[in-house]
Amino acid sequence: MSLLSRRKILELTSLGFGRVVLSDLLAASGGASPNSAVPIYNNLHARSGHFPGRAKAVIQLIQNGGPSQMDLFDPKPMLAKYAGQPHPDGVEIHQPGNKNTLLPTPFEFRKYGQCGMDVSEVLPQQAEIVDKLCFIRSMHTEHNNHLEGLNVLLTCKIFPGRPVMGSWISYALGTENQNLPAYVVLRDPKGYTIGGKQLWANGYLPALYQGVEFNMVGSPVHHLEPANPLPPGVQRDNLDYLARLNALHREDRPGESELESRIENFELAARMQVEATDVLDVKNESAAMRKLYGVDDPVRGSYGMRCLMARRLVEAGVRFVQVTTKPGQPWDHHSKIKQELPVISAETDQGAAALIKDLEQRGLLDSTIVMWAGEFGRLPTTQGEGGRDHNRNAFTLWFAGGGFKPGFIYGETDDFGYKSVIDRVSVPDMIATVLHQLGLDHRKTQYPHGGRMETPSDVTVTGARVVGDLLANEVHTA
Repeated sequence: MSLLSRRKILELTSLGFGRVVLSDLLAASGGASPNSAVPIYNNLHARSGHFPGRAKAVIQLIQNGGPSQMDLFDPKPMLAKYAGQPHPDGVEIHQPGNKNTLLPTPFEFRKYGQCGMDVSEVLPQQAEIVDKLCFIRSMHTEHNNHLEGLNVLLTCKIFPGRPVMGSWISYALGTENQNLPAYVVLRDPKGYTIGGKQLWANGYLPALYQGVEFNMVGSPVHHLEPANPLPPGVQRDNLDYLARLNALHREDRPGESELESRIENFELAARMQVEATDVLDVKNESAAMRKLYGVDDPVRGSYGMRCLMARRLVEAGVRFVQVTTKPGQPWDHHSKIKQELPVISAETDQGAAALIKDLEQRGLLDSTIVMWAGEFGRLPTTQGEGGRDHNRNAFTLWFAGGGFKPGFIYGETDDFGYKSVIDRVSVPDMIATVLHQLGLDHRKTQYPHGGRMETPSDVTVTGARVVGDLLANEVHTA
């Protein structure tokens, strides 16, 4: 009689749940899933993708709060024609105070550039660069709450626990600069947006791939320097001794991914002590560059500085940079949109436009993807005193660089801007397309978790595809 292996017994008994547990244990210990030969990474070494990518870095400009598409990029004359009348089919109500009466935009639109893109008067700087941007007017998402919407935008799911896009990309590709993190977060020094650190969480990927916050005031990274100054050379000797101890500790505990991540983070922190400070020191930036970003302007300066820092980080070899707006949900206009939308637009418009111009003049735009997006859009109907409620059925975002078609407008919403109806693009489609431009097949970018191979686009559930029509000189819809 042949003997069964322990793995076979686990597979055949208890309806196979033992094998699921085994898969998860193997993944947690850094081993490959028994069903897959996918390599498991726990370092920041630069890696090749599945094929040559057009881009090698991403700057993600998160416009938290839900920018109103029909007041920024998607004007709807029918809203003015039928102003004050009910939406003919009704809309999906999220919060109280909705009147289901159509609300026209209070802002003037003009067509700009050779592409003829419509842009509102509140974004005059972005209007100047439309021929460098790729607009998607037909985005849609899964949830009308802010945090759930942001989770979808970054992870494809409404619930926390999955890695965000930046973590997946830094995991799959590592980074070109071993003295800086692969994934850096630049937030407003006044506080966090809704969701806080959840917006750059590594989920079930090793902790090495979570976003690292860089401070815009004072020391660039918390605890980067010793609390008490040390004589020259002492800190270097301490770090070298710690590295030797870590190496001995690691030899006795092979395959412990959490330990590996911790040691990698300690070693990265030591290397960052010099380079992080240098990268974020803007004293050598010219007066013209400071003016381009508006860094000395009391209104535009804070966001403009973060956009400037994003360029410096990408230039230094960082793989993924995430920039958020001011704390809370500054694009969330449930009332008084005429008065309040121009405020956040003025704070962020110049920095975003300057970033594109700066990257282009330095020859970095072709290899850098810039993404401007909120978590959802707004309803075409009235809420409160001249405001708009959340709308998961339609929103607009734009890309620049990295092989996305410049001066291109993709997709359409209905006559009132309520739903995406032509060439609809889901968030998983968008994520799959970004990964494709980096040389990653979203179906093959995998990590074992919970007994199955997870992907950034959750492709087996979402059916995500690469939207080839958005890409220059390529048609690819896998």
